[in-house]
Amino acid sequence: MALGQSVVLPVQNMVCGSCAARVVRAVEAVSGLKDASVNLAEETVQFSSPDVQTAQDALRALEAAGYPAQTQELRLMISGMSCASCVGRLQKALDAKAGVLHAQVNLADESATIAFVPSLITAQGLADVATKAGYPALLPSDETPVDRYVQKEAEAAHSRRIMLWAAALSLPVFILEMGGHLFPALHHLIGRTIGMENSWRIQFVLTSLVLFGPGRQFFFNGLPALWRMAPNMNSLVALGAGAAWIFSTIALFIPSVLPAGTRAVYFEAAAVIVTLILLGRWFEARAKGQTGAAIQKLIGLQPRTARVAQGQDWVEVPVAELQVGVRFLLKPGERVPTDAVLIEGTGTVDESMMTGEPMQVTKSAGDGLTGGTVNGHGSLICEVSRVGHDTTLAQIIRMVQQAQGARLPIQALVDRVTLWFVPAVMGIALLTVGLWLIFGPEPSLSYALVAGVSVLIIACPCAMGLATPTSILVGSGRAAELGVLFRQGDALQSLCDVKTVAFDKTGTLTLGKPMLTDLVSIDPAAGDHILAQVSALESRSEHPLAHAILEAAGDKGLTLPEATDVQTISGKGIRGKVEGQDVAVGNARMMQDCGAAIQELEARASAARAKGHTVSFVAVENKVVAIIVISDPLRPTSKDAIAALQAREVQVAMISGDSRDTAKAVAQSLGIETVIADVLPEGKIDALKSLRETHGKIAFVGDGINDAPVLAEADVGIAIGTGTDVAIETADVVLMSGDVQGVVHAFDLSRQTLRNIKQNLVWAFGYNAALIPVAAGALYPAFGMLLSPGLAAGAMAFSSVFVLGNALRLRHVGV
Repeated sequence: MALGQSVVLPVQNMVCGSCAARVVRAVEAVSGLKDASVNLAEETVQFSSPDVQTAQDALRALEAAGYPAQTQELRLMISGMSCASCVGRLQKALDAKAGVLHAQVNLADESATIAFVPSLITAQGLADVATKAGYPALLPSDETPVDRYVQKEAEAAHSRRIMLWAAALSLPVFILEMGGHLFPALHHLIGRTIGMENSWRIQFVLTSLVLFGPGRQFFFNGLPALWRMAPNMNSLVALGAGAAWIFSTIALFIPSVLPAGTRAVYFEAAAVIVTLILLGRWFEARAKGQTGAAIQKLIGLQPRTARVAQGQDWVEVPVAELQVGVRFLLKPGERVPTDAVLIEGTGTVDESMMTGEPMQVTKSAGDGLTGGTVNGHGSLICEVSRVGHDTTLAQIIRMVQQAQGARLPIQALVDRVTLWFVPAVMGIALLTVGLWLIFGPEPSLSYALVAGVSVLIIACPCAMGLATPTSILVGSGRAAELGVLFRQGDALQSLCDVKTVAFDKTGTLTLGKPMLTDLVSIDPAAGDHILAQVSALESRSEHPLAHAILEAAGDKGLTLPEATDVQTISGKGIRGKVEGQDVAVGNARMMQDCGAAIQELEARASAARAKGHTVSFVAVENKVVAIIVISDPLRPTSKDAIAALQAREVQVAMISGDSRDTAKAVAQSLGIETVIADVLPEGKIDALKSLRETHGKIAFVGDGINDAPVLAEADVGIAIGTGTDVAIETADVVLMSGDVQGVVHAFDLSRQTLRNIKQNLVWAFGYNAALIPVAAGALYPAFGMLLSPGLAAGAMAFSSVFVLGNALRLRHVGV
């Protein structure tokens, strides 16, 4: 829609006339906007905007007022980016477009993720913006993500081929020119045979083939960028190698135009520059492929075909053709083709791809199966529950991709610096040439050329641009392998600053499922008989504790007798006739009503209650015969996880709705000192704020639907993946395994990823700060040393490879 005309925006969160009035006030407050009006029925706001900036101001004003415009997210595949300067320019071009709320450009995976308002700009329009900026963009297509990684492998193979061609052509040039300097006998041999003039002609031909064959990409990409006043790394290489080739060609064919004493050729510098940088780019392409290894593994988990029922037969069909409700056969050792429900059969399933846990999980009829997991044994008949983009595996892949494309706050400084880095390097190169021409020894022009080209070549904005995104790519990918999903990429940095973790108790530190953990009988031999009698009574009850008792009896395979005259007494327990005997189960008041003395087992009951367990007495014919202890068991790894966090100097707190005694008993068994108990769901946010005031930034770990507001309030919300969808959707980090040990993995990955990013940035900036002056000739006055362009190219290539190699170390976190 053209600006200056009426703009209509769909607006979120408008529910009443007051909302409409606030929207109008927010828009009218933007200078330059006219004719603002709201249509509450259609939930739109309409106004006239004179220019792009005013429309952008209106979008920001609506967001600040709590009524953001409805947006879509688009991920474009970008080509032509060579360094951090490209990232900065493309992001600036996208952000300046009316309708774009924010854009994130990622050099490591060559993508741009854009949040935009569809009524102001289309997806194709955004692709056109990127293309016009000099970075051709492709819209998402029906190709699978695996096609993208196959393409990356093909690019790496292509980079290797052209690098080998460049090396084969450059080696004779290097031998002809530098061999004579290293071995004087070779210099004399060349002079006696082909002669130096012919040697230079051979070098000219071979170098020209290098520059305009394998090296033409630098000129085709770098010179147009220079013409657009948006120079990038390709521009530096094109200027450096091109200057060396042009000077050498003039010296060879028309030496008369050069000042006396300056005739020399630098063909080997131009050829070696291109070859070494192509070598570095091949290493980069290989390393970039490895950074996406985690996504590749996830994508490779989904089978291509499934065996579906057609009449009495099972027929193989492509997974893409599966629909919800279709039944398929799963044989032992096969991967589950899509999310499904088990209909017939029993078996064990390896879910390590999702949870990171090696233990297989037993599945029976009615249980859910996740696409990509592996059937251990037994033939299973399953029914498709979700397909395509709705499957758990597809959602995991999307979450990992979103995290990998994130732009951390630490990147903002890098972006500001690198946007002007290449122009600054070109300025330094010109200054270097000028200083050598004025103050350098004779032949000053030759010295000026060598120093200027070295400055252009040695500067490495590639390393700066790759420093952050490659670490995020590898770190978040490794996290996914460990069952930790960073839904919000900036949580990688936020979690690093957190010094306190607050845990919900039920379902987080505990399993969230009451279980019979002990039955203490006066006559130990009668334990199973007593459990069968109690279970007979509890089978008539809907109390949660009754289900725990019945499950225990079922696990033991007990046959339940018939219960009659069953009465449930509120606040006390349950009683009735079982096998002709009066049986009562309940608390001390229930026993008092029955006239049953509890003294013989009271000590054992008190000890169990002190540990936070629920205790019920069992009386048969008005005589206490046993106590039943029911508890919500701790997760097996909770204690080790708490200890590991404390060892990492992270303070641990627990927030619980249980009674203070129960919460303190659980906390004490785990080694947690800070406990906030007896808290209603709405009180958890206040508890969290209180902890934040005392301890600073705080993370909260929870699983239930009542935890969703607290997860949103926390600086970093961490959801147990086995919890509710609402909690998972609200969280910044999701632990797919349901294991709190994942919190430790999340902290380790956050800290090591941030440390890795800082190492990369220190290297990238330190490298340029140290070596640009050396390339300019800073060591020449004292030591007579001048860096050759070939060595400068090697150092530049090594800088990017170092950054990528350092990031790839994150693949071993947690091993």
